Amino acid sequence: MWQALRTELHPGLEIVTVALDTAGADAARPWIERANPDHPSLIDEAHVLDELLGVVNVPMGVWVDENGMIVRPAEPAFPRRQKTDRPIPEDLPQQFKDMLEEARKVQTEPEKYVNALRDWVANGPASPYALTPEQVVEKSRPRTADHARAAACFELAQHLHRNGHADDAVRWFREAHRLQPDNWTYKRQAWTFADPFQGRTDTYDGSWLDDVRAIGAENYYEPLDM
Repeated sequence: MWQALRTELHPGLEIVTVALDTAGADAARPWIERANPDHPSLIDEAHVLDELLGVVNVPMGVWVDENGMIVRPAEPAFPRRQKTDRPIPEDLPQQFKDMLEEARKVQTEPEKYVNALRDWVANGPASPYALTPEQVVEKSRPRTADHARAAACFELAQHLHRNGHADDAVRWFREAHRLQPDNWTYKRQAWTFADPFQGRTDTYDGSWLDDVRAIGAENYYEPLDM
């Protein structure tokens, strides 16, 4: 999806995709190789992008101009609308059927996002969608003390997991979830270690399906403020 947009807008725009996966490069590499992109495709094993730029879900996009200045902070970023009219196979396990049904209720705004992106590429700083540094700061997610502690807990949990102490990591993943419950990257990374499909386990209190149902699928992504 991003490759098609990059083909359309390059060289006026360069797209850089970043996979967030503590499991390492081998977990994300097959997806990158299958997409065969022309643009840089990176793998952030330490979730540094989350911590520095306020990424709390995927996909999210950050606009950076040719001077290295952020002109739009992290926000939901979809290059095209997901297809939801395909029938769900009857032979799927019920868990997968329920997840697909819930995913179809998730609201995205690809047309709005892509049109704004095209305007920025065409008009640069004159685009109404390009924000000043002050506006970027105002629009960025606040970093509360709990959010800072959550980032520290999540980093500790990753360190423990990478070094063979998966059981010890659980406590700190759970604490990160408690301190910043709206951070889906924290949740989904931990859930994936417990179950590749982020289903219910005895390890964590929540799961992707349960937590999305709790907030309402329509609230999974924030509306674009454009």
